[in-house]
Amino acid sequence: MTQTIRHATRAELDTIIDWAAREGWNPGLEDANAFWAADPDGYWVSTEDDTLAAAISLVRYGAGYAFLGFYVAHPAYRGRGIGLALWNRALAEAGERTIGLDGVVAQQENYRKSGFVRSHANIRYGGVVDVKEPPGTNLIDAAPIHAPALIEYDSGFNPASRDAFLREWTKQLKTRRSVVLLRDGTLIGYGTLRACREGFKIGPLFADTETGADLIFRKLAAGAKGGRIYLDIPEPNASAKALCERYNMKPVFETARMYRGPTPDLPLNRIYGITTFELG
Repeated sequence: MTQTIRHATRAELDTIIDWAAREGWNPGLEDANAFWAADPDGYWVSTEDDTLAAAISLVRYGAGYAFLGFYVAHPAYRGRGIGLALWNRALAEAGERTIGLDGVVAQQENYRKSGFVRSHANIRYGGVVDVKEPPGTNLIDAAPIHAPALIEYDSGFNPASRDAFLREWTKQLKTRRSVVLLRDGTLIGYGTLRACREGFKIGPLFADTETGADLIFRKLAAGAKGGRIYLDIPEPNASAKALCERYNMKPVFETARMYRGPTPDLPLNRIYGITTFELG
């Protein structure tokens, strides 16, 4: 049998996302184009006789930061060391970059062995949210004209800029809606709602104030029209927890944000929802 580790193709990314769905990770219905735009060379597969056996992503955001995700092996190929070889190959691609990941509880000790250190927990809350869109003209659908300000604003919430990803992620689609909150023409928050294999996820949800986060949340949640909503919050943000509890959302899943390299100084008190567990 011939084993090969190589970059994934765009078509194979669709397969990787299907694998993630099978594992219960509940990806969005149209995540692939934005994920691919973030780093077309950031997806890796291990094949055995040209059959996909395992996958991983190491998406690089600039020269100093990368995020690791989609670490999964096909059930038929588990327990044979294929995944570990792929893991080591991906880590080597990071170079001197700090690497972030969101690790499930069962795997956190393994990640520590590779030099990852826990920063904080991320908690997924879920529930059916019955709200109406808030009125006002300062909370509007994101449009291409907002892209420069949105990218600049987003850079304050992440260790590195992610321009290409955001231009795709904030496109208005049938399955995705992004809104921006403005004050005197200045962007002070934004968020995205996307349809997933089950229900909807809001992410990111970034805002300068708790009131702003609540407005963005209600604007987006109203679009779910009674469908179940999930929001992944950084545990240190007590206001984000209060927001979830205010709308009767309950904890359903937990990961640990871990880093190999210096821990980025992020404004967790203004991060009310992370973007994705797969890309940070």
